[in-house]
Amino acid sequence: MAPHRETPDPAWRPVERARAYELVIAQVEEQITSGSLGVGDRLPPERDLAAMLGVSRAAVREAMRALEAFGVVRAGAGVGRDSGTILTSMSSEALTQFLRLHVALAHFPMDDVIEARVMLERWSVSLAARHATDEHLAELLRLVEAMEDPAITREAFNDCDTGFHLAIAEAGGNRLVADMTSAIRGSMEGPILRSFHATPEWPVLVHDLRTGHRDVYDAILARDPDAAATAMEDHVRFAYDALSWSR
Repeated sequence: MAPHRETPDPAWRPVERARAYELVIAQVEEQITSGSLGVGDRLPPERDLAAMLGVSRAAVREAMRALEAFGVVRAGAGVGRDSGTILTSMSSEALTQFLRLHVALAHFPMDDVIEARVMLERWSVSLAARHATDEHLAELLRLVEAMEDPAITREAFNDCDTGFHLAIAEAGGNRLVADMTSAIRGSMEGPILRSFHATPEWPVLVHDLRTGHRDVYDAILARDPDAAATAMEDHVRFAYDALSWSR
């Protein structure tokens, strides 16, 4: 864990009273983005921060609860090094969950979601073709072979399908791309499963999905980034066109 530093003297500015807790959050964000505050720094005590910003202590408490839920701060009780409200680094899991919920709740047009997914997954699979380790390749092959099992259920296929795309993102080695890919693909897991159950031609669909996964895996195994990106885009667009929720 990063050592705690003495709290800097950022230029906190009084905020308007309307939506005071949101403006407190905005002030904290401004101090972080400007570099005045960083991971391990302790925010001023609640009473002092309220006075600096010209808001109630209740507004500060509400802002701190929101920031803690986002994984931005950690509130420590007592006295000493672990007391007070300390800035932390949001974990990948927290960021992915936040993005996944945002995608799921914002009701973006499906065309927009697919275009974003194609852009991200073309990039992540091309990175995977360059950087995948033997362990990554073994996991991808395991998932491909599991999906090719004739006895696999639609639920299990969906789980392996999701895992396959997330494993590719992990293999690429770009943490932000992996988190964003995970969020978008994860937000689609439920609708995809419902479409699997709704399709009247599951045997035909699953055969074509298996072919797409195998083509992507083979291109990664061949260390061919361009072929991998093309195979991934073809696979994603095929699935979008074939599944019932796309129509």
